[in-house]
Amino acid sequence: MSAPGNILVPLAFLAWTPIVIFLYKKIDARLVPVIAYVGGWMFLPVANYDIFLLKNTKSTVLGLGIFAGAYFCDKARLLNFKFHIADILIVLWCSASFFSSVFNGLGVYDGLSTILYSGIKYGLPYYIGRIYFTDTDALKTLALTIFIGGIIYVPFCWIEMIISPQMHRLTYGFSQTSFAQSLRENGGYRPSVYMDHGLMTSMWMMLASLLGSWLYYCKALPQKILKIPSLYLLLMLVFTTMMMQSAGAIAYLLIGLGVLYISSRYKNFILVVILLLCPYLYMVARIGYSWDGRNFTDYISEKLSPSRAASLQFRFDNETILLKKAFEGSFFGLGGWNRSRVFDDQGKDIAVTDGGWIIVYGVNGIYGLSVFFIMIQLPVLIFLFRLKPELWKTETYGAPAVMAVFSSITQIDNLLNAMFNPIYMVIIGGLIGLFIKNPDSFLAPSDNNISDMIERVIAQGTRFIGASPSRNSTFIR
Repeated sequence: MSAPGNILVPLAFLAWTPIVIFLYKKIDARLVPVIAYVGGWMFLPVANYDIFLLKNTKSTVLGLGIFAGAYFCDKARLLNFKFHIADILIVLWCSASFFSSVFNGLGVYDGLSTILYSGIKYGLPYYIGRIYFTDTDALKTLALTIFIGGIIYVPFCWIEMIISPQMHRLTYGFSQTSFAQSLRENGGYRPSVYMDHGLMTSMWMMLASLLGSWLYYCKALPQKILKIPSLYLLLMLVFTTMMMQSAGAIAYLLIGLGVLYISSRYKNFILVVILLLCPYLYMVARIGYSWDGRNFTDYISEKLSPSRAASLQFRFDNETILLKKAFEGSFFGLGGWNRSRVFDDQGKDIAVTDGGWIIVYGVNGIYGLSVFFIMIQLPVLIFLFRLKPELWKTETYGAPAVMAVFSSITQIDNLLNAMFNPIYMVIIGGLIGLFIKNPDSFLAPSDNNISDMIERVIAQGTRFIGASPSRNSTFIR
């Protein structure tokens, strides 16, 4: 099946692996995955080729290209991977659709094809993170590269905010998103550049701004980049992110910085725990039909914007339709092939699927939904219980700290948006690898007890609201 666009679309995909191999030959091997993932995600086309069992999308090309480059040029590091019990969650997630296929009568072959696809889409970036980003310096390099990537995107964003999203069409011959969705309520346009949607681009700029801001606060940002003071570049990046008028991205940026500052300032991680709990509270409320979102959207309509409120309520209403269909599935969901979608008598799809969680729930059921969220949150939980919050603002631990908080935020964003970015999985793999490789640098073995962890959460919460915890809640580094 061919993808739309001009000859540059297949050429860009075919050329990516040779480009990665060339980079391995010319620069430090540790830098190649960083540059390849960030650069490829920013500039490769948003197109799809179904070849054999592979959906040859941008994320597939990125993962396979870096894996091939590492195999030919850095095999020793690639094969130095040692499986750890913490890696079981990525295995469970990548195989979740297999059970959905088998238990819904779609067959073993279909299940195996889903494992291959999920392994490339989620497993490969996780694997790259596990073998390349297992120390604080490597994670700092990843953070700086994403920050520089955001700086590079600034002029492209301004061009599209003024003339509308055109860069992808001018380069690859087709628009990757609906023009109507780029129109902003207060005038101007929502830029998409070379990403799937304007919301994804906004999240990318938000991530770059969040990383840059916290690294600057931690004094981990270089004073100058290309002879330009980093502070000026950071201010330009943050201003651009604000001007993109994505309310969600702006809110996440402010929340992320606020959580990082308050947690490190008051030596308390309870706000991160709240971030981790928010998705579960939302999903329970929605699955139990105890909340339809109307009180929230009515408030937004009255206080902020009627059009934004209408858009949000539209998502809630469609989510309700999809929830009713998802209830028909088993513990492992309804499986693929649009079985979780809702069609009328004429075969027309009547529900718009926006939220990542409802997609996972419909296809993979409670099993897949639980595995997916726990997989993302596990490195954050390890981070909370192995590193004192007051160390989050240090030059050494600033990068992993902001990545852990951002991972918590992405789970909230997944409630309303399905904007997958493989770099998120690189971060997850890197955080897991950091603690596996350096177990003694963070937590004494005697403190690794589940009951103690639960008590620490309670102690942190009571201290946060001014009460006195019953026991000493001091961490051991």
